[in-house]
Amino acid sequence: MCFIDKDGNILVPKTVRPVMDYEPTILGEKKGSKKQYRHGNLHIREYDSFYSIHYDKIDPRIDPFGHILVDASKYLSGLILLSAFSDFLISRDK
Repeated sequence: MCFIDKDGNILVPKTVRPVMDYEPTILGEKKGSKKQYRHGNLHIREYDSFYSIHYDKIDPRIDPFGHILVDASKYLSGLILLSAFSDFLISRDK
């Protein structure tokens, strides 16, 4: 088993760490995982036989917008489009 995936996540077999005692979260892309956890800036995805772990520069629980800007910038354009569309709908109703 390779211990780093194509996205740079560290892969930890469950034989090494069978239980994850960190806070479950719904924040983040599941990418097929069974569960996700956060511990500080660590984002951990649980799969059947391993965990996938990466470090976020900004914790989305503390600064959601900063997290989108720095760690999840691929969602920024969608957020801007959604904001512009909501402004359009609000101004149209006036």
